[in-house]
Amino acid sequence: MATTEDFGTRAEYPSNPELLDWLATEFVGLKWNVKGMMKEMLMSATYRQSSDATPDLLKRDPTNILLARGPRFRLPAEVIRDQALDVAGLLVEKIGGRSVRPYQPAGIWDETAAFGNLINYKHDMAEGLYRKSLYTIWKRTASPPELTLFDVPSRETCRISRPRTNTPLQALILLDDVTFVEAARVFAERIIKEGAPRRSKG
Repeated sequence: MATTEDFGTRAEYPSNPELLDWLATEFVGLKWNVKGMMKEMLMSATYRQSSDATPDLLKRDPTNILLARGPRFRLPAEVIRDQALDVAGLLVEKIGGRSVRPYQPAGIWDETAAFGNLINYKHDMAEGLYRKSLYTIWKRTASPPELTLFDVPSRETCRISRPRTNTPLQALILLDDVTFVEAARVFAERIIKEGAPRRSKG
């Protein structure tokens, strides 16, 4: 929806009200089970479809209002980091527990952490470096820089949508940040160990 910030006042009409009615009925049938409803949507053919589109589909539905194809947006900030770690085989999928301290630039919070325990920030060792981004320690007024560069919202205010930008800094962090360099190195090791053996020439 193009105007989510005005939802309920000046927003566009739903593109498929019949679908909304069906989802509402299904939600009641699931006895208001939020997890079950989320699973229902995630397992649907619409959610799982490819982002490929035919010229005819692009002509009929250029902005994908009717959900004729999967989205073509880049991943959210948190998922970019998690995906890099997962591909490398480093991601720790443990659920719950305390906040963790992944790699961050030296002195990143020294000026803004007059109160609290983030002065002289020291990253964790072992699995704390590779937990999901969901568990990263966070200052409300200073979000982790690698996530900020990929448009993660500040936690100072509630946001229902986040912008998507494309900047040179995003490419730089993927090339230079310790987390991504380490993930790339470990992924290369996986390719060498797990890949198909080389064919001899001749």
